[in-house]
Amino acid sequence: MNRKKMSTGILTFAFLLLAAGAGVLYSDYREKQDSKHLYESLAELAGGQEESVTAESDTEIKKEEPYVSPISFDELRKINPDIVGWIRIEDTSIDYPIVRTDNNDTYLDTDFEGKKNPSGAIFLDCDSEPDFSGRHNIIYGHHMKNGSMFKDIIKYKDESFYRAHQNIVIYTPQREFHLRPVTVLYTDASGIRRKTKFESDESFQSYVDEMTKNGMFYQAPQEPVETLWSFVTCSYEFDDARTILYAALVP
Repeated sequence: MNRKKMSTGILTFAFLLLAAGAGVLYSDYREKQDSKHLYESLAELAGGQEESVTAESDTEIKKEEPYVSPISFDELRKINPDIVGWIRIEDTSIDYPIVRTDNNDTYLDTDFEGKKNPSGAIFLDCDSEPDFSGRHNIIYGHHMKNGSMFKDIIKYKDESFYRAHQNIVIYTPQREFHLRPVTVLYTDASGIRRKTKFESDESFQSYVDEMTKNGMFYQAPQEPVETLWSFVTCSYEFDDARTILYAALVP
């Protein structure tokens, strides 16, 4: 009788553990789905259908008319005043607001609406200039299994994908930045990858050369790099690895 009760107890306990595990998995799934729907709705609010983002020089924007961003920053700022830009990469799922605050922790697990969410948000490094005027703009996003956030940055390690996705646009309220990949690589999370201040043009160019020297599919910029852009996401080649897509302005 005691043995029967013990077996029943073990089965009940196992069932409860299974149910609890299923509940955690479902909760995680719902959070990721909610995040996906949130950013899809923000993309609609920001500017509707994705426009063609063919690369063009900033100097080609009509000088006689003030710049009007295709992104509705006034509406987005009502939701989150931390917004500083919008990133869109043609023919990928990357179509997101960029936020920035005084640290690099908040948006690891906080979405654009300020809610706790494992997908977090796409955010600019706290040491990069909020108007992207510095020498090194570092932008982070999670590598999500459902394909959202910066998952498509990982795909740049495939040469055919790299060659086919050359148009990266950063929108701000004041201007657009049209970028072209320089190289992609995986590396550790060492602090040197976050350097944003440089003593001279020469030291900056040396830094660019050092950061990109081991990259795949290297494309030499047509002109000396004035501003380096880093798109960073988690990678799994080894513990705490990062994949970084380096890009530069289209001249």
